[in-house]
Amino acid sequence: MRSFRFHFLSLFFFLSYLQANAQTSHIQLLNTETKVSYRGLSVVNDEVIWVSGSNGNVGISTDGGITWKYSQVKGYEKTDFRDIEAFNDSTAIIMGIDCPAKILKTTDRGKNWSVMFEDTTKGMFLDAMEFWNEQNGVVVGDPMLGKAFVAKLSSSNKKWAPNDFDRSPSLDSGEAFFASSGTNIRMLNKHDMVAVSGGVCSNLLIKNQKIKLPILQGKESTGANSIAVKDSLTFMIVGGDFMNKDSAKGNFCFTKDKGKTWFFSMQPPSGYRSCVEYLGQSTWITCGLNGVDITTNDGKQFNRISEVGFHVCRKAKQGKSVFLAGGGGRIGKLIEE
Repeated sequence: MRSFRFHFLSLFFFLSYLQANAQTSHIQLLNTETKVSYRGLSVVNDEVIWVSGSNGNVGISTDGGITWKYSQVKGYEKTDFRDIEAFNDSTAIIMGIDCPAKILKTTDRGKNWSVMFEDTTKGMFLDAMEFWNEQNGVVVGDPMLGKAFVAKLSSSNKKWAPNDFDRSPSLDSGEAFFASSGTNIRMLNKHDMVAVSGGVCSNLLIKNQKIKLPILQGKESTGANSIAVKDSLTFMIVGGDFMNKDSAKGNFCFTKDKGKTWFFSMQPPSGYRSCVEYLGQSTWITCGLNGVDITTNDGKQFNRISEVGFHVCRKAKQGKSVFLAGGGGRIGKLIEE
């Protein structure tokens, strides 16, 4: 009995020590510009962060988010730039979703922008971009005649070229991509991309393969919004119903074998989620309209660390910092203590 009591007390104090010394996380709110909604976010390193959003707005910080410089892209004051990819403190590419759909580039920190791509086709709507590097990338858009719109930027032709119609993936009626955070398409390896769709149908798309997702679907407002990649086999997918921001129903799934089998969470994210980002080891962060959650065990359990809503969360491509952006001009930073 005495031995059992000793081991029990030892375990109790050990667990108490771990809990007391566990790393805690919270979101530090850096800035609010109430008239702007940011869905584009690119974190180059721990110092350089770019955002893009509604009414032609673009912002940049070169001191880790302490100060920001904002501007409206001249001639695009009504354009919603829902995705951005930055490569340094001078060069970035932004995506205007429609009316018309355009992709612009700056090499002088936003003073001037040049048109890289334009499509005036009725119904054209761009959703997200992803890049291997400054010369090679891909953009996806809503379906046209049952086929997803796909255009690629390559170093060989130095311009965006739409896929041949027959080579674009087929989407079901009511199936599309969400332009919620620029993260429904991700780089899988040096050559391939992986994407998730939503709406009436929700699927994982890898090359010519289409895998039905075990996530909430059936309405225009439901489905997968974002995918994050740990390695070539391991993905985390979030979504739900953006019309029901507090519902956790069908908002998460996880695979370790490229979609052959799926895992779910004992404690899922706290509601609809528009973005998920892999942070390293077994840690991921996800955000949505009603807050931010973190998991440190590959999604087995999520902990809510903020009730402030954000559209997008991204980790530094070269560094460890994690930033978030959202409606009401909100920009936040993940703080771990």
